[in-house]
Amino acid sequence: MVNRLDETIRDMLHHASQVLIVSHIRPDGDAIGSLLGLGLALEKSGKEVQMVLSDSVPANFRHLKGSEKVRTRAEAGFDLSVVLDCSDISRTGEALKTSKEDDYLTPDLNIDHHITNLNFARVNLVETTAVATSEVIARHLRAWDLPLNHAIATALLNGIITDTIGFRTSNVTPGAMRIVADLMEAGADLPYLYNEALLQRSFQAARFWGVGLTSLKRDGPLIWTALSQQDRHSVEYPGRDDADLVNILSSIDDAAIAVVFVEQPNGKVKISWRAQPGLDVAQIALRFGGGGHQAASGAEIAGTLEEVQEKVLKATRELLSGP
Repeated sequence: MVNRLDETIRDMLHHASQVLIVSHIRPDGDAIGSLLGLGLALEKSGKEVQMVLSDSVPANFRHLKGSEKVRTRAEAGFDLSVVLDCSDISRTGEALKTSKEDDYLTPDLNIDHHITNLNFARVNLVETTAVATSEVIARHLRAWDLPLNHAIATALLNGIITDTIGFRTSNVTPGAMRIVADLMEAGADLPYLYNEALLQRSFQAARFWGVGLTSLKRDGPLIWTALSQQDRHSVEYPGRDDADLVNILSSIDDAAIAVVFVEQPNGKVKISWRAQPGLDVAQIALRFGGGGHQAASGAEIAGTLEEVQEKVLKATRELLSGP
């Protein structure tokens, strides 16, 4: 049964002729999967679509059909704007900025699954029980009268696989797995996508892991490491992320929370938290202007590596020590 919100979104999508779709900076597999999934579905429905990621598509996701269409800047001329997988508008980077500093275009539609979402669009679809924004889109495609084919299913399954770290996160549900089965029936190759997204790594990424693991520190149930710009340059790693090192650290025995600090070129530090069930690191991320999920969150804070580590580790220890 189609509900009123689905009807509203369906009408928005079908009445538009030129659609702008944006997702977040340093895009992960769900940002890319949801962007391509919705974008390709709208293209197949006859729409002109701009798919925009300020930081472009990382090399490890360029095997996805349609990734070559993604641009880094939006062009004028769209009559509907959609933001995917962003808890707040600033996560879109430069894509929706107006001519005024720190001012953003108000998007028409916001589709997300983060519990910290600020409902910043004119219409907001935020399903916090979904494992990925790609799951939200896959679940609603039929209600929005949008098609599902091999390329669309592949993009959406990529988003689900990556955001659940291969179905390992505690929020995986039977409903999500039924959607996975639907996407496989539409032609998505789960083993291939799992291998490409979660197992394959570049030589540079493996060396970056080595740097981070060498400087790994522990304080009881808390583990962390820091990666500087010099570290990144020394191994010629091209990204501004941690190459998914935080997910490796989260598998360490008796580690309740893992944190990775990555120095950015803009005088800021990117922080990624991973927590075992029962701990809510999203509340720490919110304190620092970030967001995410209870078990996986992130933020970007101005300051040096040393300054940011001191503040963040203090707040994380406070969470571990309880009220």
